[in-house]
Amino acid sequence: MTDKKVSIEDVAKRANVSITTVSRVINNVSTVSNKNRAKVEEAIAFLKFKPNISAQRLARGTNNSIGLVMPGYPGIFHSFYAIELIRGVGHACESLRLDMLFHITNGYNPINTNNVGGVLFADIIENRKQVEAAIANGTPCMIINNKVTDLKTNYIAVDNTAGGQIAADYLSSFGHKNIAVITGNLNTQSGLERFEGFKDFLKTKNIEIPKDYIFQGDYSRRSARVAMEKFLELKPLPTAIFAASDDMALETIAVILEKGMRVPEDISVIGFDDNPACLFGPVALTTIRQPLFEMADEGVKSLNSIIQGKTKSLVKTLLKPELVIRESCTTPKGQ
Repeated sequence: MTDKKVSIEDVAKRANVSITTVSRVINNVSTVSNKNRAKVEEAIAFLKFKPNISAQRLARGTNNSIGLVMPGYPGIFHSFYAIELIRGVGHACESLRLDMLFHITNGYNPINTNNVGGVLFADIIENRKQVEAAIANGTPCMIINNKVTDLKTNYIAVDNTAGGQIAADYLSSFGHKNIAVITGNLNTQSGLERFEGFKDFLKTKNIEIPKDYIFQGDYSRRSARVAMEKFLELKPLPTAIFAASDDMALETIAVILEKGMRVPEDISVIGFDDNPACLFGPVALTTIRQPLFEMADEGVKSLNSIIQGKTKSLVKTLLKPELVIRESCTTPKGQ
């Protein structure tokens, strides 16, 4: 055999049976005679034929289900991020009349993809092997909220680097120079890219962030409280804070107000997400909006198009975040 990809027609020709018979053997249909089944299985083994997984699913009629795999973490069902993704996926499934199987993963357990037409992975956090296994099995995959450049798969993500740049541009435009950062989890792509984008943009304005002004958070309110208690002991005090999530930004504001200081008059604060909770605190939070619902909704629609064979090329989409201006930022004192 040459390097030419072996087709189902090649198998049928060698076994001297119809393509329909080969398809029935592949899909384990019981109506095939033992004699023909043996001939087809011999041809498959000899030609090293690998059936098209998507075609198998279509033949079995199981392509109306998709899997949603989400890394688990404490408080997942109280998380704006998780809820928006689930809401977006659910909305798209409803409109396309798809069933959804939801799997919260610890990153280690294998995932059975036999009963779904494709899998939507919400980010890749300690579960890369699951993604690689699904791709290797020929399962149509869509990664959301992670820009994947080293795997042959589809993704729809937010441009987190641009989001960090937007936040830095906005704070520096007020004249802030003593700017502190509470990062997200730097083991995640979003946490690292937001921080790098923010830091690198400030460098273009000749603003360096001292090490004492950088706190590695994990998106939780608790980490933001610890960060702010440390920042408020610094001299000089930061005049502005960039928190890499709205939950952390809201806790940052709470600590500042508890200490008898004001936002934004004493310290400006900017977040990231556009959580509706931003509107209902003592100070309406300026933030960077990431289109989570739209990202999930579009991810399902693109995945369904791939499953149906309508989209042949890889989908690589990067959505732009946008600045939402409210009340939590102003010029530093004395300017």
